Amino acid sequence: MVMSGRFYLDGQWVDALSGQSIDVLDPRTERSIGRIGAAGAEDVDRAVRAARRAFDGFADLSRKDRRDLLGAIVAIYERRLDEIAEVISAEMGAPRTLARAAHAPLGLIHFRTAYEQIEHFRFEREEGRLTLCREPIGVCGLITPWNWPANQIAAKVAPALAVGCTMVLKPSEISPYSAEIITQIIAEAGVPAGVFNLLQGDGPTAGAALSSHPEVDMVSFTGSTRGGIAVAQAAAPTIKRVHQELGGKSANIVLPDADFPLAIARGVRAVMNNSGQTCSAPTRMLVPADRMEEAKAIAAGTAAAIPIGQEDQPGAMGPVVSEAQWAKIQNLIGTGLAEGATLVAGGEGRPEGFDTGYYVRPTVFADVRPDMTIAREEIFGPVLSILPYRDEEEAVAIANDSAYGLAGFIDSQDLDHARRIARRLRVGQVRINHPPMHPLAPFGGYKQSGNGREWGAQAFEEFTEVKAVVTP
Repeated sequence: MVMSGRFYLDGQWVDALSGQSIDVLDPRTERSIGRIGAAGAEDVDRAVRAARRAFDGFADLSRKDRRDLLGAIVAIYERRLDEIAEVISAEMGAPRTLARAAHAPLGLIHFRTAYEQIEHFRFEREEGRLTLCREPIGVCGLITPWNWPANQIAAKVAPALAVGCTMVLKPSEISPYSAEIITQIIAEAGVPAGVFNLLQGDGPTAGAALSSHPEVDMVSFTGSTRGGIAVAQAAAPTIKRVHQELGGKSANIVLPDADFPLAIARGVRAVMNNSGQTCSAPTRMLVPADRMEEAKAIAAGTAAAIPIGQEDQPGAMGPVVSEAQWAKIQNLIGTGLAEGATLVAGGEGRPEGFDTGYYVRPTVFADVRPDMTIAREEIFGPVLSILPYRDEEEAVAIANDSAYGLAGFIDSQDLDHARRIARRLRVGQVRINHPPMHPLAPFGGYKQSGNGREWGAQAFEEFTEVKAVVTP
């Protein structure tokens, strides 16, 4: 894999003016796979100014022309799908099977969805003397994380392009190379110079400069709640729109009528998928108190059967992304033990046979109380907490007793009953019986999980301003 680590500004590949660079590691081997430029304030300024110069022309481009650009991106992305998957495996450790089946295709899905939705999106609506217009908000700063890199880049870039915004993308410095390939695709598709710009760099320097830049009209950030607070504070003096998709501690309510062996097993696998590095992962499993022992046995067996580090085996688990992330997860596993949770699978340290790489043992705690640290903090690793509940009222209360509100899960054979419970959960998305993702389902959260929504036509609205035109 040979990647440049350069920036793409105003239609040209350029080096960082800062002269600084960042090492990129493969978490499977802990070895360097390359270096990227590290943007400073001057680099951010020239990227934003390129986007500002390009805005008026791109905003005036017809719906058909923007749709044609999205169609070209889809066609080129399809051709480079395997390459994107290989790069994601190298930069953030996803097993090849997961990268090919989920990581790379999710990015394609968002571009394809935007291509389809732009044909029907209502940019204007007349109501008698009133015309409501949706117009592109302007220059957008897009800051994306490392855990699902192609997905989270495309979920922002695709709708922003569709509605006529220009943008500066700063991906995570931990997973920068998938962003470089997506940039190559956008350039080859013929997106005009300055409309899309790529910067590499870290959050405290490049991200802060982008969030605070007076010529940026909107910042869309996906990452930790702590990072979201920093972005909002940096953006506040210029009163720009801040869109945030942040952390989660999602509850998975297993109702008494659920197919218990199926529900518990797929709940465990949903947490371990992507090594637990998914903000919406159902990391709090709620089970009837009188069936806790049954849940323990099923969960322990499921966790023990997960293959680790077997790149080409379906359901395999790779490493977590970095040494810092590995250490944080180990600390929280230790906290779970110290606070008295029952360890039924996994535990501290690397899995047997893994002396290199940031691998974590698939870990399951049971008999977890709602006040325990592992039931309240986002661990962002392959760690599941199983909590007992006495009745449905208590289950809903426990599920809602969280600083987060990103997603909720319900397992039941009675869909009407499950839907009634879903309406009581204070979360942005509820998944009943673990369905496949729906590309038109708005994604985002309540409370400290952020504000605004991504995915589908709802994402178009996030990147627009509303203008009211009133006539006599």
